[in-house]
Amino acid sequence: MALNKQPYRGTRDFFPKDKRVRDYLFSVMTKTAESFGYESYDGPLLEEVELYKAKSGEELINEQIYSFTDRGERFVAIRPEMTPTVARMVSQIHRESSKPLRWFSIPNLMRYEKPQRGRVREHWQFNCDVFGAPGRLGEMEILQIAVELFQNYGANCSHFEILLNDRAIVDTVFKLMMKATEEQTYRLYKIVDKAKKITKEALEKMVGEVGLSKDSENIFYSYLQLNSFADVVSFLTTNGHGGISEAFNNFITLTEKAHINEYLKYDPTIVRGLDYYTGIVFEIFDKHPDNRRALCGGGAFANLLQIFNEEPLAGVGLGLGDVTLRDFLEVHNLLPNFDIPKNDVLITFQEDDGLVAALILAQSMRKNNLKIVTSLEALKFKKVFPIAEKKGVRFVTLMGSEELAKNQIQLKNLNTKEQHTLDLNDLEAILKIIKA
Repeated sequence: MALNKQPYRGTRDFFPKDKRVRDYLFSVMTKTAESFGYESYDGPLLEEVELYKAKSGEELINEQIYSFTDRGERFVAIRPEMTPTVARMVSQIHRESSKPLRWFSIPNLMRYEKPQRGRVREHWQFNCDVFGAPGRLGEMEILQIAVELFQNYGANCSHFEILLNDRAIVDTVFKLMMKATEEQTYRLYKIVDKAKKITKEALEKMVGEVGLSKDSENIFYSYLQLNSFADVVSFLTTNGHGGISEAFNNFITLTEKAHINEYLKYDPTIVRGLDYYTGIVFEIFDKHPDNRRALCGGGAFANLLQIFNEEPLAGVGLGLGDVTLRDFLEVHNLLPNFDIPKNDVLITFQEDDGLVAALILAQSMRKNNLKIVTSLEALKFKKVFPIAEKKGVRFVTLMGSEELAKNQIQLKNLNTKEQHTLDLNDLEAILKIIKA
């Protein structure tokens, strides 16, 4: 039986064109993170499943991880996310390290999900985390990175928005204003997370099953109606929680001074269900009507290291997958054209005895940081330029019998159509024209 030529379901082959796109996405991620002083890190592809059980959601553990027992009887998984790994790594060194720690990575991750638009089983994810920043400045910086990252792809506030909430506000509403128990609070978080995706009747049914008092239900529905930063500040202040209101308002004022406020919008349904979030939580949404979905999420956490018996350490991070990012850029026509590669020079020769001269010239050019495509056989003149177009070169060299006899080359600029006759050994003159 013939083997299947297609990749495993939910994974992708990256042919050169697709790899050029991925390299571009990664290069902008790296450039953005490094411009804020973040350092690249990585971890193992395999982790013990217990690590994910300690800090990941039930859906991931029960339905999405690729897990197996290795030959040493250890229950391990292919990493489905990076946060537990970075927590494990930070827990080893943070006591001896100067703060804040600023780290980023672009790991390969796998989850057993149903493949669909914007979601596959294997993807790459840009992760950016800061640990040990004072006050709420780490939260501010991560939001700045998120905005600048999308700006570096050519996007602006007409293309995306950041829906923002604060877990401290949500806990204040649920635990203090509504007097909800821990179990009720847990259920309410799940309901809020689904509130926009279900009907009013379904929402009321789910809330009714939580067992809240009528007054608490009314507070809950009032909370869900909040749709601006001013609304939530007024709501908290009116209900006697001026401290948390003032802290949040001060943070929003800081975002205004940092000139990122135009991207931010308050949304009470953004809660990021995982237990370790303790502060700002956010999701970046595409504004395009054909792709109205979350692109990226993140938030602040102080309790992430507790599974390693470490003291709380302020942290905040974001994660952005390559699949949703590419969909976003394509729907907004922000993705450059990568149909052809980008090279500098195609070196050709039209007589068989020109091979050695072509190889030597190519070698010299590469040492000057040029991308050189060398013909490995004599090419007829009419074949040169179609090949040059496919290779995406800016210049072509020609060496016919006359040029070889005089130890010369013809160097043609494909953009300006200028052509120069140059001494084959005058590398300086050749490079001057190419680099100009």
